[in-house]
Amino acid sequence: MTLAVPRRRRAFFRAGWGKQLMLQAVLVFISFTVLFPLVWVVSMSLDPRNISRPTELTLIPPGASLQAYQEVIERPTSNPVTLFQLAFNSFGLAMGVSLGSLGLGVLAAYAFSRFHFPARRALMIAIVAVLMVPSVAALAPLFVFLNKIQISSGDFSFNLRNSLLGVGLALTSGALPFAIWNLKGYIDTIPKELEEAASLDGASPTQTFLRIMLPLATPALAVTAFLGFLTGWTEFVMSWQFLTNPENFTLAMALWNITGQYAGNTPWSKFSAMAIIVALPVSVVYLSLQKYIVGGLTVGGVKG
Repeated sequence: MTLAVPRRRRAFFRAGWGKQLMLQAVLVFISFTVLFPLVWVVSMSLDPRNISRPTELTLIPPGASLQAYQEVIERPTSNPVTLFQLAFNSFGLAMGVSLGSLGLGVLAAYAFSRFHFPARRALMIAIVAVLMVPSVAALAPLFVFLNKIQISSGDFSFNLRNSLLGVGLALTSGALPFAIWNLKGYIDTIPKELEEAASLDGASPTQTFLRIMLPLATPALAVTAFLGFLTGWTEFVMSWQFLTNPENFTLAMALWNITGQYAGNTPWSKFSAMAIIVALPVSVVYLSLQKYIVGGLTVGGVKG
């Protein structure tokens, strides 16, 4: 009996180590499949050779240099638009979508969470149903609707469809349903007693919303704002279909323009460098807000 216990313990530890090693092997494999394309893109961006079709991975290519990054910064595409202008357009579009969907979404989510009105449940179901429809499905009606809004006065002519404002409105309409759904789920977790206590202390409904509700909903607000920003920063389809003036082009559109008419003529080093430049700002913001994003999505998606 005295020898049986140590043997069982040794068997237990051996089984535990085996399970742990299998788990670590699976995680290493997943990490490899995720990081391999990123490593390849970085390697191609440092390759000074103008390879038409990359077929091999060399972590440090021969003659590695930052020439591709310099070319992208000086002249991203054949259009006379600077990288700064493209980044400014993308940033403005992303911020507009983020703030627009966040502002309208938190008001609607608060109303759905705290007030009872006719057709409340039906409207919430309709919002959730819109989430299941891909945004590209609304491309044609949005194009026709926004194209009808034109302002002409002398030499001045403005078409809402052919502007960053029109693209921003279209993207905001697509991001708004998720913002409402996510924020409502989070607001549902905030006790109503806090608002009732503030009302007893003499706070108005507006003060209760601004000073009690919004500070407590900060994690969900950060998540919604970031995802709205990401939608505007990476959007391509609507921008490509709506915009015709190169001065309004975004970084995503410039990235596609680099490929040229035929994929075989694509300067892959320049394309890879541009892809990294486009992805780097969002990646940095995401890594810095990762804790809030995961926590806000988890709590916001449980209820509602």
